[in-house]
Amino acid sequence: MRLKALVILSLLSSLYVEVTPMPAAATPNSAICFYVAANGNDGWSGRLPSPNRKRTDGPFATLEQSQTAVVEFNASHPGNTRTIIVSIRRGTYYLTRPLEMTPADSGQPGQPVIYEAYPGEHPVIAGGERIGGWQRATVHGQPMWITHISSVQVGDWYFTQLWDNGKRLQRPRLPETGYFRFTGLLPDQASHPWNQGNSSAEFAPGDIRADWHDLPDVEIVAFHFWVDSHLHIKSVDEASHLVTFVHPSIFKLTEDFQPRECRFIVENVYEALDRSGQFYLDRRTGTLTYDAPAGKDPNRDRIVAPKLSQLVRMVGTNRSPIHDIILRGLTFAYTEWDLPADSSGDGQAAVSVPGAVYLQAARNCSIEDCRFEHLGGYGVELAAGCDNNAVIRNELHDLGAGAIKVGHDSRSTIVSDNTIYDGGLIYREAVGIWVGNSGDNQIVHNLIHDMNYTAISVGWSWGYGPSNAVNNLIAYNKIYHIGHGVLSDMGGIYTLGVSPGTKELNNLIYNVESYSYGGWGIYLDEGSSDILVKDNIVYRTKSGGLHLHYGRDDTIENNIFALNREAQLVHSKPETYLALDFKHNIIYWKSGPLLSGGWADSHYQFDDNLYYCVGGRSFNFAGQSWDQWRARGLDLHSIIADPQFVNPSRGDFRLKPGSPALKIGFHPIDTSTVGPRPKRPISR
Repeated sequence: MRLKALVILSLLSSLYVEVTPMPAAATPNSAICFYVAANGNDGWSGRLPSPNRKRTDGPFATLEQSQTAVVEFNASHPGNTRTIIVSIRRGTYYLTRPLEMTPADSGQPGQPVIYEAYPGEHPVIAGGERIGGWQRATVHGQPMWITHISSVQVGDWYFTQLWDNGKRLQRPRLPETGYFRFTGLLPDQASHPWNQGNSSAEFAPGDIRADWHDLPDVEIVAFHFWVDSHLHIKSVDEASHLVTFVHPSIFKLTEDFQPRECRFIVENVYEALDRSGQFYLDRRTGTLTYDAPAGKDPNRDRIVAPKLSQLVRMVGTNRSPIHDIILRGLTFAYTEWDLPADSSGDGQAAVSVPGAVYLQAARNCSIEDCRFEHLGGYGVELAAGCDNNAVIRNELHDLGAGAIKVGHDSRSTIVSDNTIYDGGLIYREAVGIWVGNSGDNQIVHNLIHDMNYTAISVGWSWGYGPSNAVNNLIAYNKIYHIGHGVLSDMGGIYTLGVSPGTKELNNLIYNVESYSYGGWGIYLDEGSSDILVKDNIVYRTKSGGLHLHYGRDDTIENNIFALNREAQLVHSKPETYLALDFKHNIIYWKSGPLLSGGWADSHYQFDDNLYYCVGGRSFNFAGQSWDQWRARGLDLHSIIADPQFVNPSRGDFRLKPGSPALKIGFHPIDTSTVGPRPKRPISR
């Protein structure tokens, strides 16, 4: 049975999406079952969930051996019609290399290979190593803990993250809170265009020092535009207050498109190690120092450092795809990833940062009910050649980058009912769910909050050129607390390029906070075209509820845009095409103009909308009066009236009985099913 999705669009504008999961595991009597346990033995058959009394047989000890058993069973039973289950018992399984799966690991349609948690247990697949051997020491005059790691000293291992009982520890940074700011650029670099990076910058006296311990391992993180540049230091001239970087920044080191220089922090400064919860790894001596909280003995705790960047790699080819594999109920944890030596980062969305579980040329595979946590990169990545896969009901948090990537030249992925939070902790520009040049995907019923950049990004084509990002459904997602004032130019939902058939429906978006410009709820960026935006509620964003940079033939219908601060609707670059059809919407606000940007032309349609500035205050339409606006043929059937929301200050945008919004043909928006749905039991 192939993975299916049933989408029912009612005539009254409501949407319901039901995801039919991959086949449930067969009962043990009808399936081929292998078991893995911490007390197992790779010399056993793996066919028993626990060791027998004589300890002559029982489960495997490692995931690698279970994988070998599956491949050997497939090879010796080419006509097998039974599901294969690898049931993993409780415990943490530390990998020394990723699990590499190929087409030989595949199941059959209707009889997948399933790697799942043993019922009622919660196994962890980890890419790190426990750190022990801690001793008390005095560092900077303060009591701390140290241990020696020989593999670091000889150059075989280096890490930038550390966890204590699952709590992410921090490298020492300056300033301890807030930011420094570069003070200038050399004349030959000050004239660079915005998208050309800088190889050096000037700083205020004392912000950067030449005598810091192990200066090449000090990292400057600069925040500018929609990216964070990770800059290692080549040299510091304290007399001229000039720092030179090993590799140039991603873009110009200015505050977005303004002439003022950008903010930065300095991480991994040994001399700044003076706060509880910080650690420092000395590459030359192999000494790891931990400023543990008072009374804590790290020898009694689970201190884990990451070693692998990926945990599972499922890789096929277009001619021979990997297929029919399910990962279910597992926890994936502890990965590390660092930028290549010649790079300071990506131009957008941290797209080069890999996922802990990686699929390429995969068909009919599913990742279900798993946890992804304590990672240095993304959680799940579906790369080129993936088709008809699903990522459903997972929890992804404590992420160095984003949660889920659906890459170019993939298609028909269902990303549904996932809970995503606390992401972009290292690569701030990462996205909760990123979909590249990919079509026919469903991004539905997800909960995304506390990211430093965009929650959902779909499309990877700037302008009106050909794009594969078509027929994407982005619906019933709940998105809030996005941005945190770290970067600029972001959206709760962000799109790019010509996207016929793409729909943004019934999403709830609020509290989008950019650093300077660009904290928008729904952001139709360059060339976003042929998109239906309907039945969404967007409120309390910094820069505007809706932003159309430029595009054509977009329909904005039956939405609520409310209480956005700097503006309500933004249009940056008018063109000769019909940009948008704006109808049956409610716009309700207290501050900022109704319209911002370029609205002087008539390449858009407005009608049957309701406008209300709280308190009945007067407003205009991009400098034009109500009568002047309507004289252009716009909003001829629209009204200015209080929509009578139940409690808008608390985010309750239900309409009271008799609301005038009903007169414009507005249909009430039901948010009761937004976000992940209750989990349905899987029958066995």
